Amino acid sequence: MTDPILPRIRPAIASLPPYRQGKQAGPEAFKLSSNENPFEPLPSVVEALQHTTPINRYPDATAGRLRARLGERYGVSPDEVHVAAGSVSILHQLILATASVGDEVVYAWRSFEAYPSLPLVAGATGVQVPLTAESRHDLPAMADAVTERTRAVILCTPNNPTGPIITSAEFAEFIARVPSDVLVILDEAYAEFVTAPDAIDGLAERVFETHPNVVVLRTFSKAYGLAGLRVGYAIGNEKVLDAARTTGIPLSVTSAAENAAIASLDAEAELLERVSVIVERRTRLVEGLRAQGWDVPDSQANFVWLPTGAQTEVAASVFVENDLVVRPFPGDGIRISVGEEQSVDRVLQVAATLR
Repeated sequence: MTDPILPRIRPAIASLPPYRQGKQAGPEAFKLSSNENPFEPLPSVVEALQHTTPINRYPDATAGRLRARLGERYGVSPDEVHVAAGSVSILHQLILATASVGDEVVYAWRSFEAYPSLPLVAGATGVQVPLTAESRHDLPAMADAVTERTRAVILCTPNNPTGPIITSAEFAEFIARVPSDVLVILDEAYAEFVTAPDAIDGLAERVFETHPNVVVLRTFSKAYGLAGLRVGYAIGNEKVLDAARTTGIPLSVTSAAENAAIASLDAEAELLERVSVIVERRTRLVEGLRAQGWDVPDSQANFVWLPTGAQTEVAASVFVENDLVVRPFPGDGIRISVGEEQSVDRVLQVAATLR
């Protein structure tokens, strides 16, 4: 049988590997590959899910109630808030709105693995700037990489998958060097886990007001534990967010996601207590791994980074053999999410065998 004739696919898309989700875990294993919150939803959030719009009806396309709530929380108008199916959806929308053929998008590498696909899908060119030896954003080098072709820069803080933050001082120096007509996306998906006092907090510092070319991204997937419902948001200039709304898929945020996000904001004090538990476990993991001799960066997220280099795939298989599903990045390292309490000692025990 001859192969069927298929529609012509853009060569750049055909050569692009699809996003690879963290491996699923078996019933006896700990899934530490996707940076998920190990705690189940609060009863109040579950209750909210039972009172959503019937699924035979479309949700509010604007997620208006959630936008109003977030606007009140951050002291901005609802039009300065954009809600979509996860913060990565907003990243995709913003790049589509700003970059096309002949344009460039600058980002650090290694960073969130979805970043390389964003400019490529838009027809633009991604410009990767290597991390420093401390696994941090090299902001001076990123500023140097901005040219007249640059349309957007993505900053990930804390950086996924390595963990370090960008400081307020570093950000101030960087943004002063970037032309005001270049979009700067401050991806703060893990902001709630940050304890470093000098870390940039784009919302608390209101950088979107002093610099209208900055958009700050947050998500309900991590600290709030709503990864399965897909809801994230952006705060920024209304006209910039209108452009993102224009490129977005309509009706992508379900009523269930909107209700759960609002209920999570109502229960924020309880949820942040859980965040404190995760931070304490993170601290034990970092300290324990360093005591074994691992060169672990200062993670401010809900994961830790093992720089296993060429031995990454072998090391990851050892973790899996011990019922710890981790996220390998071949040639670079392993990202290990902070999970259940019982997983902490097991991670340390397995890591010790790899030294």
